[in-house]
Amino acid sequence: MRRGLISRSKTELPDAVFDARLERLRAAMGELDALLIYTNNTRPAAVSWLAGFIPYWSEALLVAPREGLPILVVALTFRVKQWIERTSRVAEVIHSPRIGIEAARMIASRKADAAVGVVDFDHLPAGIADDLGEAGPRLALSDASDLFAMVRAPADPAEIMLTARASSIAGAALARIEPRDGAGEIVAAVEQEARRSGAEEIYVAIAPDLVRDRRLLRIEGEPALGRRFAVRASVAYKGCWVRRAVTVDRDGGGPEAAQAAFADAVARLPGDRALSRFCSFLVEGCRTAQPLEALMGSRVAEPRTPVAGAVVSVQALIAVEGRPVILGAPALVGASSETASIFP
Repeated sequence: MRRGLISRSKTELPDAVFDARLERLRAAMGELDALLIYTNNTRPAAVSWLAGFIPYWSEALLVAPREGLPILVVALTFRVKQWIERTSRVAEVIHSPRIGIEAARMIASRKADAAVGVVDFDHLPAGIADDLGEAGPRLALSDASDLFAMVRAPADPAEIMLTARASSIAGAALARIEPRDGAGEIVAAVEQEARRSGAEEIYVAIAPDLVRDRRLLRIEGEPALGRRFAVRASVAYKGCWVRRAVTVDRDGGGPEAAQAAFADAVARLPGDRALSRFCSFLVEGCRTAQPLEALMGSRVAEPRTPVAGAVVSVQALIAVEGRPVILGAPALVGASSETASIFP
């Protein structure tokens, strides 16, 4: 469950942004009669991009027909109806404990044998899939994940602006780190600053001692911090997620050489040749419903090259004179003749 305030700013996300995204989607739907998108608190990105809705908990289905605004079917009570209407760009909010039944009935009432594209089909819960089949036995369901991924890339100006804001929040939060503080104090300071700045959510991970263990973990208890440790902040703002990571040296040594190498490697995206020279790396981005999906990396078995104009988060483990440094930042992938740029 999310813990931060989820609200909508029509200055940052006016209706025109959602309307333009919907038109882009419809232009690519081909023979499909409707698009169906599942959302919950761990897979919110597709629905939030198209309609603004971000669940604190529970689940919902967004039905995008060929005409009119999308309709949201939620498993939440009427108690939150007004909040959903304030934060979403939808024609109607329907409440039902069995969202698959209600969504299928709605689509089938317009066309019994409608062709329905399902975004992120492989991750649709089995119970909802069964309900869709029960209430719409003649509906023809197909996977529309690649179609949706193509439509939402490259990032539009609104997504770039919100990513920049999320990056700024994460950077300011990590700047609150005091090298002499304990792990618990560092996590508290980073989280407090991010939430004060309007983050919808923040997760803080620490590699307490880079000499012994380079894994970034959400801490439990109060682990002892070594002379060199790393902290990563994963921040959500208005549906946009970013990761930033820094390495802290308690002896005062700065990772300037690593920062320059990292910036140079990121600038060469979407290619990963420069990043692959590091000890390890990971490029994450949003294609469909998962906010930070692994696209390329040292341990990514089936890499997906990010498209020009996409926003991604990059993390790397770099060795400088035998000393490990972990760095991470969001970036905007450049076109074929342009370099990628790290968000400040």
